[in-house]
Amino acid sequence: MNIAIVLSGGTGTRLGGDIPKQYVEVGGKPIIVYSLEPLTKSKYIDKIQIVAEETWVSTIEKWAKDFALEDKIAGYSKPGVNRQLSIYNGLKDVADFAGDESFVMIHDAARPNLTEDIISKSIEAMDGYDGVIPVLPMKDTVYLSKDGKQIDSNLKREEIFAGQAPETFVLGKYLAANESLVESGKILKINGSTEPAIIAGMKMHMIDGDEGNYKITTKDDLERFIEQIRR
Repeated sequence: MNIAIVLSGGTGTRLGGDIPKQYVEVGGKPIIVYSLEPLTKSKYIDKIQIVAEETWVSTIEKWAKDFALEDKIAGYSKPGVNRQLSIYNGLKDVADFAGDESFVMIHDAARPNLTEDIISKSIEAMDGYDGVIPVLPMKDTVYLSKDGKQIDSNLKREEIFAGQAPETFVLGKYLAANESLVESGKILKINGSTEPAIIAGMKMHMIDGDEGNYKITTKDDLERFIEQIRR
């Protein structure tokens, strides 16, 4: 079984406004709907678990019905105090109906340009690996600065990659990796979904990412997406 966990618990404070960014309407649809549509349509995804604040669940359910997205939605999970704890809550709920060998794909509700190509390539690239992450190569020269003021050294650009979502993992191994971090308290310091897998020694496969698969974080990102939809 392949399950997508869609993270929609963020408050979107960097964007400003009255509602979280993933619920802003663009072109007649909330941003979260753009993220759910390719997962719903994909033959590679069997179920979708959404992490969202309880106050938004009924609204998301209505959108799911209005945009014919409800068939694959398995349920809703509570957000945690940070992104990784939200993932952990989703993983625990998914483990109630999916086996350890299932694949779980982590995606952001505020990343609306997900394509079928990335979904299919991610699942297919799991063969022989514990996880898959789409990445983008660095185009600019990259420097290391320990204090943010002075350059300490050059980094090898060809060895540096920017990670994207969705990130896909073997459910049982990834859940165990997160559980160990919860027990130690280190999960509060995790910045990226793949970090627990790396700490646990899981074998991660990098695939080509998509420049257009950006996350809406700032007002500029939102304006970019609005212009994209208008075209």
